[in-house]
Formats: sequence, structure tokens, C-alpha cells
Amino acid sequence: MSNGSHVVVAIDGPSGTGKSSVSKAVARKLGVGFLDTGAMYRALTWWCLEQQIELTDADAVAAASRDLPLTMGTDPNHPDVFIDGRSIEVHIRESRISQSVSTVATNLDVRADMQQRQRELMAQVSEQTGGVVAEGRDITTVVAPDATVRILMTASEEARMARRSKQLSVTAESTRSQIVDRDRVDSTVSTFMTAADGVVTVDTSHLDFEQSVQAVLHVVSAEAGHE
Repeated sequence: MSNGSHVVVAIDGPSGTGKSSVSKAVARKLGVGFLDTGAMYRALTWWCLEQQIELTDADAVAAASRDLPLTMGTDPNHPDVFIDGRSIEVHIRESRISQSVSTVATNLDVRADMQQRQRELMAQVSEQTGGVVAEGRDITTVVAPDATVRILMTASEEARMARRSKQLSVTAESTRSQIVDRDRVDSTVSTFMTAADGVVTVDTSHLDFEQSVQAVLHVVSAEAGHE
């Protein structure tokens, strides 16, 4: 998926590692597009709840995924998410979505549909901007195993919980549910806790935001020759 001179950066990792904000910053630095693949599962979760589709009804959720009128904003400065032309970026970050999204994300038919959408979006954005930084949980292994640069961002559980608690202003118990429990459930269908062969690990446990961005850019420079 390197597509000639285009740089495709795939970043995976568990919740709270900073991969979303770091990926956006890296995309801005490289002057390429950005894709938050997790937001796609959140958008479907929101849509199903709006349509009163039971999230445990796997067939109904898979059908909703195939018909989902989703548009992803891929500008790293404004990565908005739209359903039927309506911005839902704020809505998909609500705690009710965070608590429910794993049920949707572990639906194998949904994953197959979303993964194909993600491949198509990455190719489209890469063609338009000269590259793309895509982040999620199975981008390095399933969606784009032939990406120019593949990175697994990790951090200690303590660091991840502290970041997410500060980010969302929620209790420690709620944070544990959103970090540890969600990772446990999601890991049943996706490997994002350890790096696959050829994937570079970047541990952000003791790095601040700017240091994390620089660490990723260093890997991109080493792997693809991009500063």
C-alpha cells in the first residue's frame, strides 16, 4: 500500500496511548491525510442506537453497517465524521458510545465491511494528498499490512488510565471500564497489544505529547525517508 512515492503510515494500539492525537499531529507534519478508523465503529454504534437497532442483533447491525451513509473527514486539522451529511463528531465521543462500541466492533461481519471501507478510504486519501496516517487496532495487520510504515503505540496501563481519565474527566472506575475492559473484549477479534513481525513499537509511557510525535516521526523517517 505504499503506492509509489506515497507514504502510508499505519498506527495501532490500545486505548489511552495517545495514538489518535499523535497520528493527527504526524499527518499534519507530513502534509498528508488522516483516518481515525475507530471513529467509524463509533459512528455505526451511534447510528444503530439512533435507529433503535439492538447492538446484540449481529445480523441487523451488520446490515446497518453495509447501508451506513458515512462520510469521514480526513483533514487532520478537522477530522469530522458525518452521517447523512450531519456532523456527529461530538456525539460519537459520548460515554454511552464508548461503553457500547465494543459490541459493534467485535461483530465480524461489521469488521469485514469496515475494513474494506478503510482500505478504500486510505487509497483515496493517499492519492489526493500524497499519503495517509491511519490509526486503529488492526491497521498494521489486517487493513494495511503492506503500509510503508507500521507502528504499534503502547503505554503502561497506569499511563493509559491517567491520560483517559484526564481527557474525559471521568472516575477511575469508569476509566478502567473504558480502557482495560474494552481492550480485553476487542482483543478477541484484533491483535493490538503486541507488535506483529515488521511492526515497530513506540512506547509512550514516559513521553509527553510532543515527544510521542517526534518518536513516531523518527520511525517514519527511518522507515520511509520522510522528515
